[in-house]
Amino acid sequence: MPRYALFTLLAVATSMLAACASTSLRDSWADPGFTGGPFRKVMVVGISANATNRRVFEDSFSAKLAAVGVEAVRSYELIPQTGIISQAEFDAAARRSGADGLLVVHVNRVETRTQVATATVPVTGRGFYGFYRGWATVPDISQYDLATVETNLFDVKSDRLVWSGTTETMNPTSVTAEAPGFADVIIKALTARGLLPSPT
Repeated sequence: MPRYALFTLLAVATSMLAACASTSLRDSWADPGFTGGPFRKVMVVGISANATNRRVFEDSFSAKLAAVGVEAVRSYELIPQTGIISQAEFDAAARRSGADGLLVVHVNRVETRTQVATATVPVTGRGFYGFYRGWATVPDISQYDLATVETNLFDVKSDRLVWSGTTETMNPTSVTAEAPGFADVIIKALTARGLLPSPT
């Protein structure tokens, strides 16, 4: 295969990988003094002004929890989407759910970033001695969206924050597409901390 053809294939593959969404855990904190857990029943709260996004997210995350043996409660079944709810009403809904854990998720920000790198490309041209073929280094400028999401896990009985994490998702497309992968990252981190039951 000619070198320029190989380069073209590699460039296409790199572009396709860069366009894919992926979620990673950037930072996390766990309460070193918390001795409870693992949580067996978790109420999932997706904070969003869009009712559809909230329901899609909570359904998806709840399904992922169920797959690892954790009973999940969707907050939209207990807390209305419209109107302002007080902290007391929120706490009462959490207790009414019968959950021992409360997982609250919200998007901090979505920003567009620019990345500049260099790429080597094949070139041809006409010089003093006729045609030539060579390689040239050119700037490769790309843009991507980055969503930063904060997740907090509370112990319902004590109203205590026991774990907090910040994730980043590159090139998010929709809640439907990103929620399952996001849930996998969070559940893995919580399981490693002993806050969710380990798979049997």
